[in-house]
Amino acid sequence: MSSFATTLRYILKEQNLKQNDLAKLTGINKSSISEYLSGNYQPKYKNILKIAQALHISPDTFLEKNRTLKHIPLLGKIAAGIPILAKENIERYMPCDDYTNADFCLRISGDSMIGARIYDGDIVYIKKQPIVENGEIAAVLIDDSATLKRVYKFENTLQLRAENPKYAPLNFTIDNCNNIRILGKAIALYAKL
Repeated sequence: MSSFATTLRYILKEQNLKQNDLAKLTGINKSSISEYLSGNYQPKYKNILKIAQALHISPDTFLEKNRTLKHIPLLGKIAAGIPILAKENIERYMPCDDYTNADFCLRISGDSMIGARIYDGDIVYIKKQPIVENGEIAAVLIDDSATLKRVYKFENTLQLRAENPKYAPLNFTIDNCNNIRILGKAIALYAKL
C-alpha cells in the first residue's frame, strides 16, 4: 500500500470519517477516493490539496516521506474554572504535522477575523503561551469563552482587535480584566473548503 493511502486511512479513522464523507467534502468522486485508499492510484496534486483542506491538514502530510502526525485537542466550549486542556473542554483530537509547533486548536465561529483571512468554520492551531507581541493574533479566554483577536498592550490597557471593521476593539483594564488571559499565539490555519 502506498504511503499516501496509509496516511489517508489513518487520518480518516482519527477524524471518524468514511470514504463517502471525504467524497462529499472534496467533490472528488467516490470511485477515485476508493482507488486512493486502496493504494492503486496516487492522486494528482490538485486532489491532494482538496483532500488536505477538507481534513484540515497540510498537503505536506501526504508529500513528504518522513512526516509524522501528532494529535492535538480541538477545544469546544471551555468550562469555567477547568484547566484549558482538561478533558471536559476537548471536542476531539486533530492531526497535526510534526513541524507545526501547536498545543491545541480552536474552530472559528463568526466573521470577526475575516480581514486576516480567517473565516467561520476554519480551524486555527495555537501554541500555548501567556504572552504575545503587540499585533499578534492570539487565542484569549474571556470568562469561559475563547476568542481569536489581535492583541495590543498599552500602559494600563489590554486591547483586543477584530479584523473586521464592524467590530469595535475590546478594552480591558485593571478594573474589568479579572477573567481574561492569553491562551496562546495563532501559528497555523487550516481553512475549510
